[in-house]
Amino acid sequence: MKLIEYNRSSAVNYAKEWALKRNNKYYDFSNIGGDCTNFASQCLYAGAPVMNYTANFGWYYNSVNDRSPAWTGVEFFYNFLINNNVNNEIGNGYGPFAEETTLNKTEVGDFIQLGNFNNFFHTAIIVGYQNNGIPLIASHSRDVYNEPITIFNFYIYRCLHILGVKNS
Repeated sequence: MKLIEYNRSSAVNYAKEWALKRNNKYYDFSNIGGDCTNFASQCLYAGAPVMNYTANFGWYYNSVNDRSPAWTGVEFFYNFLINNNVNNEIGNGYGPFAEETTLNKTEVGDFIQLGNFNNFFHTAIIVGYQNNGIPLIASHSRDVYNEPITIFNFYIYRCLHILGVKNS
């Protein structure tokens, strides 16, 4: 297995192009639970173009009816990225992998998930920072680009720092 670098600029450029509109290559889940993690996965794929086709535990999208839970589900997205790390492979281990980190250790192109108490409900990509370190994000469901994370109501958050991508 070969390790390749996550292309943060490609992920952020994708976010810039599609945050306020929809790419018709992907189904829009806005009316059936939300489109935030679908959009986050699209951004991630732009910077980490290796899908993991492991049944149930992978991260892939072929169509609305042929996709993994991790492509569109907040918790599944988190679990895939955290558990697909170098030392703890899920399935074949291909695709992006991440570690949960503190806000001050994130970079542009990383992801932040928002929640109420113990229930995480939203995924956004970090596209920049304000001078005070507050992340500027892009997301769907509430379509925003380059807006401070503080425009959302949340009680807890967690940060996903993308470490790399595993390829064959």
